[in-house]
Amino acid sequence: MPTLEARNQQAALAYAAQPRPHWIDQLDDGRHVLVRPLGADDREREYNFIKGLSRESRHARFLGEINEPGKTLMDQLMDVDNQRRLAFIALVHDNGQLIEIGVARYAEARTDECECAVTVADAWQHLGLGRLLMQHLMTAARANGFKRMYTVDAATNAPLRELNKALGFHSVIDPDDHGYIHNFQ
Repeated sequence: MPTLEARNQQAALAYAAQPRPHWIDQLDDGRHVLVRPLGADDREREYNFIKGLSRESRHARFLGEINEPGKTLMDQLMDVDNQRRLAFIALVHDNGQLIEIGVARYAEARTDECECAVTVADAWQHLGLGRLLMQHLMTAARANGFKRMYTVDAATNAPLRELNKALGFHSVIDPDDHGYIHNFQ
């Protein structure tokens, strides 16, 4: 079995071949991931990522039950212009392929405000990936003129509340539905 250093070196070659702007970030366990903007050619990768999420993770991301990401949902997720609607994906090198393991996105809600979300594949949670993706997203949002970001999450999603707190968001219980929390930064 290759060492962590050998795996990271092998992945570096695949990551360097990426034509788009990208970052190589290190997770808390030392593994390297590639973070880059979502592109039109990532549609199948994004579909497979959603399908690979556990039922609980899909529910947390979409605030409801979703078994099959249909065409309408996929069209919405892939509709990015890298200014008003932007998404970054995290990829790892696995057996010669780049596999999506996380995504963070925002969409303009008002002139200087955007809604954001982050999702990490179940096997890759608790390694700092959500934090890394959100940091890239927050930097891009500020660069694109957004002064405020917010999320709407299930009140039961404690890990996301902890992440939001660590990123400087403050939380408010939805006055109309106590099952949801609004997080603002």
